[in-house]
Amino acid sequence: MAIEQHLVDELRKRRQIALDLGGKDKIAKRHEKGLMTARDRLDALFTKGSFQEFAMHAAHRATLFGLMGKVLPADGVVTGVGEVDGRPVAAFSQDFTTAGGSLGNMHAEKICESIDYAIKHGMPVISFNDSGGARIQEGIGSLSGYGKVFFKNVEASGVVPQITIIAGPCAGGAAYSPALTDFQIMVNKQATMFICGPEVIKAATGEVVTMEEVGSAAANASVSGNVHFVASDDAHAVALAKKLLSFLPSNNIMDPPHHLGVPLDYTKDTGMDELVPADGKQPIDVQQVIKRLVDDGDFFEVQMDWAKNLVIGFARIQGIVVGIVANQPMFKAGTLDIDASDKGARFIRFCNIFNIPLVTLVDTGGFLPGKAQERGGIIRHGAKMLFAYASTTVPKITVIMRKSYGGAYIAMCSKELGADAVFAWPTAEIAVMGAEGASNILYKGELDKITDPEAKAKRRAELLAEYREKFSNPYQAAGIGSVTDVIEPSETRAVVARALRNTLTKREVRPPKKHGNIPL
Repeated sequence: MAIEQHLVDELRKRRQIALDLGGKDKIAKRHEKGLMTARDRLDALFTKGSFQEFAMHAAHRATLFGLMGKVLPADGVVTGVGEVDGRPVAAFSQDFTTAGGSLGNMHAEKICESIDYAIKHGMPVISFNDSGGARIQEGIGSLSGYGKVFFKNVEASGVVPQITIIAGPCAGGAAYSPALTDFQIMVNKQATMFICGPEVIKAATGEVVTMEEVGSAAANASVSGNVHFVASDDAHAVALAKKLLSFLPSNNIMDPPHHLGVPLDYTKDTGMDELVPADGKQPIDVQQVIKRLVDDGDFFEVQMDWAKNLVIGFARIQGIVVGIVANQPMFKAGTLDIDASDKGARFIRFCNIFNIPLVTLVDTGGFLPGKAQERGGIIRHGAKMLFAYASTTVPKITVIMRKSYGGAYIAMCSKELGADAVFAWPTAEIAVMGAEGASNILYKGELDKITDPEAKAKRRAELLAEYREKFSNPYQAAGIGSVTDVIEPSETRAVVARALRNTLTKREVRPPKKHGNIPL
């Protein structure tokens, strides 16, 4: 028996209302401005035809909050599951054309349902945030909705990857949901994110600020470190999310998408030798080292605009997905400061959650000295690096290229913090402090007795060489087992690749506990 036509017509009518979001006129205006709609963004993310929508007909009838029967299509958020490069991904996309994408109780319930689905079925969650904030007319219902979403973000944390694309306004309490996810991608010139905007700040403190200073993508990426990537437009944001997913497993009990069929290549890379300056005081650009170390020079850097003295990101080394943590001597001489410690610790913990091996490249003179650092809590922040590395159980391979002094030697994944293998170049200096500072302490008495400046300079040079020979060469560290082997720079890629393959079966059991108490 054929279904009655009026029922089909009703279904199609209701479906079209949901598909039209806030109306064709509003959609046209967005397109004129070069902006995507909520559905456009999902279409760009998912393989064509793979999206299966949830709760399309959950159109909140607004009589409860004074709009007298007005229907909000899909209640201002599109949710569901689709395929990205052949694997399922859950997503929700806020619709600014419907009540400004404001969050009410049903809106929040749909978001929570999509996160629950991702947790239950072990798949990543990608969210598109584009909302005017809480739906004021719903009062406590909106606040309750935000609380439910935050709870689900935390419940999913460490279970499945969560990626947020901030594609429009994201203000006040709404900003905390992105902050609770693993990675944030913000669209430049189009998106804003802040707790208090310029008007509120002026009213509360009298301080005059601009949106560019407090809520722009640039401010969030380079000053506060709130976001990990800046996209030029919606399409670029989607491309960044897909690239990120290409390095991640779908959940915490899966391995990353390694390419284990790639055969190991033990060929030396003489170009790596050429990166080492003849002058030991001349810095190495660690980006050039990474480029030669990883497959096809393909390094997906994370938070490139913030705390540039530490470089983090994803790559493959002879097929194995890795997270890379590297000092960058081109900025602040590669020292670890408050921001770099926070940046590194969070990334290290993410890699551990999702079974991604860590490769650490070391060239640091220590923790950054200074009054601002001490008063800002460098002890507490630096301890995050120690805690993060010590608590990880994934394979950890460390390469000490040149300087590795004091507490920073330990903090950059030393053998003592559980590194599975530590390799050092012949240029490595591993010591309590740098040769010049140490010689001033050890040899001060002898140097003070020399009055002739030329003779003093000559003797100082001799003592510096003596100190390096006796107290800071890599063979001493290798002699006590803190360094696995001393290698030529040209051997680095082959040696690290072999070490990664050898440690992929690593199993490490820690004492049972809820979780450690990281010094936040």
